Amino acid sequence: MYKSITLSILLINLILLSSCGTHKRMVYFQTHQEDSTEVQNSQYTPTFKPDDFISVVVTANDLQSVVPFNFPATGGTQTTQSGYSSGSPAKLGYLIDPEGIVNLPILGKVKLGGLSRTEATDLIENRLSSFLKSPVVNIQIQNYKITVLGDVTKPGTYTIPNERITILEAIGLSGDLGITGVRNNILVIRDENGEKKQYRVDLTTDEVLTSPVYYLEQNDVVYVEPNSAKRTEGTFWRSSGGIIISLTSLVITTITLIVK
Repeated sequence: MYKSITLSILLINLILLSSCGTHKRMVYFQTHQEDSTEVQNSQYTPTFKPDDFISVVVTANDLQSVVPFNFPATGGTQTTQSGYSSGSPAKLGYLIDPEGIVNLPILGKVKLGGLSRTEATDLIENRLSSFLKSPVVNIQIQNYKITVLGDVTKPGTYTIPNERITILEAIGLSGDLGITGVRNNILVIRDENGEKKQYRVDLTTDEVLTSPVYYLEQNDVVYVEPNSAKRTEGTFWRSSGGIIISLTSLVITTITLIVK
């Protein structure tokens, strides 16, 4: 009887140790300490890039005077862009060319590439001051999107309505990582000056807060790879928890009967 109890305790301890190891691999920010890390790139401001599809809305006290500067207008390069979902209405806007230039009604070619939204707004408002009194310009990126793939709950491409998004927010949008997702080796693929650059992020430490990809940029791709168990065993490992518990119970019962 004593032997059976001892064996049972040993088996239970093994299960608990295994669970602790799994728990440790799943927890974010394990090295976090109060006030130990600052987000070094918290001042990150996105800038316009080639292939950005933007809307430019001009307003002023005299509403009639701004009509030529807005859609529908003549003289400017106007582009339509359909959404990714079938049946989506076409969007009106301006596509920034490879040189970072956009062709606006009346104003003509304006270089916005490399400028922040605030800088671009000031530039266009200054140009418009020759034609309008106290013009106000509102610029929005229409195709600011990021893609999250791999071992997440809802992989897909997400359109971002704000100026910026963090990698943590992107993972939240995708429904968080799956239980078998590798948290210490997240891959971020970014287009920098026409070249694809790869970055690795460890979510189990607070180093992610100082990563150059903490704030995602337009068209960034986040990939979460599955752990080795899921890659090699597939469906078996997705249900391995229940199988292990059942086998453990069977072993304990068998040992108890043998000892008796």
